Amino acid sequence: MNKPVLVSFLVSGDPNPDATLKFMKALDKYSGVIELGIPFSDPVADGPTIQAADVRALSNGFKIAKSFEVLKEFRKESDTPVILMTYYNPVFKRGIETFVMQAKEAGANGLIIVDLPLQEATEYREICKKHEMGTVFLAAPNTPEERLKISDEASTEFLYLISTFGITGARESFEQMTFDFIKRARTTCKGKICVGFGISKGSHAESLIEQGADGVIVGSAFVDIIKNYGDSEEALVKLEELAKELSEGIEKGYEKRNK
Repeated sequence: MNKPVLVSFLVSGDPNPDATLKFMKALDKYSGVIELGIPFSDPVADGPTIQAADVRALSNGFKIAKSFEVLKEFRKESDTPVILMTYYNPVFKRGIETFVMQAKEAGANGLIIVDLPLQEATEYREICKKHEMGTVFLAAPNTPEERLKISDEASTEFLYLISTFGITGARESFEQMTFDFIKRARTTCKGKICVGFGISKGSHAESLIEQGADGVIVGSAFVDIIKNYGDSEEALVKLEELAKELSEGIEKGYEKRNK
């Protein structure tokens, strides 16, 4: 991840596993990283768009093993890094080491456990290190300096900067607070920083990359397309169009930053 990248998020199994694989392939062309969300019945960090996608996948009989199968199929054609996003409960129930080993075997490059605080993640981090599984932790605009440093050190793939307070979901524009947070993280952190929550168009990506982000994470905007178009050719076209727009925004922001 030398130049800034698009991190594209999809909910695994929404509306079905075969569709997820097609969607991953459609987004792959413009994505530096794909983040694959494992549906969970109580996704507290997610807004209504992704919560509804989780419900769609779970109501169609989704099982975690299906996420691993989809990833294995994707790996036959692509080596684009894939980060699995989940909550702690499914990992704990499966057994942390079992989950990490199965994710690794399927072809995952890293994991995000959104509700696992860093101070409680010692065992998880040790297991990930043992199995050469990447880790991604989150930081918010009110994260103190020292915690920001520790979170950066604990994140082997990138640090996930939450652009604003609250839950995921698209918004119109970003406040100065977000830009200030990126600049603060840029100064404090040694690793890569990617910004997520609320990004839905090329102009968003452009402004965030211009401020110094290494990537933008886009989820709800893609998931909205899937909600509206389902498992269809039109969905594939719309996903690719948005990914292209975001990718072009990233490129423009990078050019502005380097002027």
